[in-house]
Amino acid sequence: MAYGLARRELRPKVPLRPGEGEKHHLTSLEGLAALSLDALSSVAYGPEAIVLALVVAGTGALTATLPITLAITFLLAALVVSYGQVIAVHPDGGGAYAVAKKDLGRTTSLLAAASLVVDYVLTVAVSLAAGADAFASAFPALADDKLVICLIGLAVLTVVNLRGVTDSARVLMLPTVLFVVAILGIVVLGLIRSHPVAVVGTQQSFPAHESLGQLLVLKAFSSGCSALTGVEAIANAVPTFRTPRVKRAQRTELMLGALLGIMLIGLALLIRRDHVAPRGNVTVLAQLAAGAYGTGWAYYATNLIVTLVLLLAANTSFGGLPVLMSLLARDHRLPHLFGLRAERPVYRYGVLALALLAAVLLIAVDADTHRLIPLFAIGVFIGFTLSQIGLVRHWTTQRPARWLHRALINGTGAVLTTLAGVILLGTKFLEGAWVVVIAVPLMMLLFARVERYYTEVGEELGLGRIPDPPDRWTGSLVIVPLGEVSKLARHAVSAALALGDEVVAVAVHADPEKTRALQEAWDRWNPGVRLDVIDSPHRSLVMPIVEYVQRMSGDGRQIAVLIPEVEPRHRRYEILQNQRGLLLATVLRARTDVVVCMLPYRLTL
Repeated sequence: MAYGLARRELRPKVPLRPGEGEKHHLTSLEGLAALSLDALSSVAYGPEAIVLALVVAGTGALTATLPITLAITFLLAALVVSYGQVIAVHPDGGGAYAVAKKDLGRTTSLLAAASLVVDYVLTVAVSLAAGADAFASAFPALADDKLVICLIGLAVLTVVNLRGVTDSARVLMLPTVLFVVAILGIVVLGLIRSHPVAVVGTQQSFPAHESLGQLLVLKAFSSGCSALTGVEAIANAVPTFRTPRVKRAQRTELMLGALLGIMLIGLALLIRRDHVAPRGNVTVLAQLAAGAYGTGWAYYATNLIVTLVLLLAANTSFGGLPVLMSLLARDHRLPHLFGLRAERPVYRYGVLALALLAAVLLIAVDADTHRLIPLFAIGVFIGFTLSQIGLVRHWTTQRPARWLHRALINGTGAVLTTLAGVILLGTKFLEGAWVVVIAVPLMMLLFARVERYYTEVGEELGLGRIPDPPDRWTGSLVIVPLGEVSKLARHAVSAALALGDEVVAVAVHADPEKTRALQEAWDRWNPGVRLDVIDSPHRSLVMPIVEYVQRMSGDGRQIAVLIPEVEPRHRRYEILQNQRGLLLATVLRARTDVVVCMLPYRLTL
């Protein structure tokens, strides 16, 4: 007996697959890096949106930046507290679509899905456009090439996500830390210094076009609310945290709210103190960086870090929208192909759809961030409001301990986000928000029509019901289209003889001499299968075979058409093969009810 050794039970060790096990889940800090880039990076364009809205009343109106930012921060605090409740109630992921589907019904879930699609697409477009602005701030010579920069960034993200390279929280940790340090450094150094170290960009004049009234303040507030996007991402991904998942996710949500609030208020203090107005070819954040760090290496490093983080923030949509589209496909609200996963695994059709929509949007607005901002936050606030209303419905239905207190928290959040959404819609309607007002109902209609189609198809196919006994055919016929006697013909006839009771080879020729040569070669080979040669004076191949198949299927027998197809070993040679087999198969499927089979003959070349 061995003393001093604890007894251990011997258990078989089953190797874990990638993504399984606690070590593959997120800690609070890793969750902050992996799930908060969308929200944290919004400081690159949120404060600037406030400044651009206020400056129409003259540079003196920029003093209102701070109180407007404080109001936005108060709304941020309400959202953080409310989403803490969402995390507790939906530990399996509390996305607005899932919450609305569970607690608010079918129509509301369609609204949530449509708003989320808008949000994901605009997140990509806004993040890439803002990233191009930051990059051009460091290198002004590229100011006229922002659209090209955005499209190159979008192409890179698309290729990476099609390849199935997933984000790692540890990889994202460094850019996130550098970004937070850079922004907090701007705030701290900027406030310590009595005046900006350097001024960048070309000066612009801003004569006052209107007074600083309530409408202008509301416009600035609605523009600044774009800084709140991404706050819901942590609640959508609770299962990715380590146990205890709920507490870790709630802690991460609080850290996100605190960091974002500090950065927004700090930047607003600098904007107010230094009267930072928009200047040519640079962003407001770049001006603040130059004021804090000067125009040396730290200035360039900050702009490059901001560009990188915005690119990574755009990438979060490539992880979110394809999954949402797969859920919609599973619920029969989008074509089922969006639910197909590649071997990597990747929802490739969702990735391609997102890339295409984002590219169209960027081209339509010429990669102008501030033309996208009016569209951006409306879809987000629809999701915010639906999540909070769904939680209120949950509390009032379940009535657990302290349910009234919890319903009050989420009800307050719902009221605040509803007011913010109404303000956004009212002040930004003519500036482009009308596009979202049209797009969301159209997508809801699309989801409903697709769902109705699948329902009707299910009824016609009798899904869920026991069908009648299968038909018993007295005989079967396999038709094999061939061109000449060869190894390909032997391969096809051999397969056909194994499949059917009767086999007929069919050839189409326009030249009588070639017809005689084929018949003689067939007779010498004598495979025991009849050969029918169809004369085609117009040198048409497909239609004569289709008409032949239609004639043969008139006696009610089960017919299969076996089409041999040459497949080269290397893909580069595929273009050298004729595609008549694929064309014939397509036409047969469209015009007949026979079974169409493609038989590959693989070359060694």
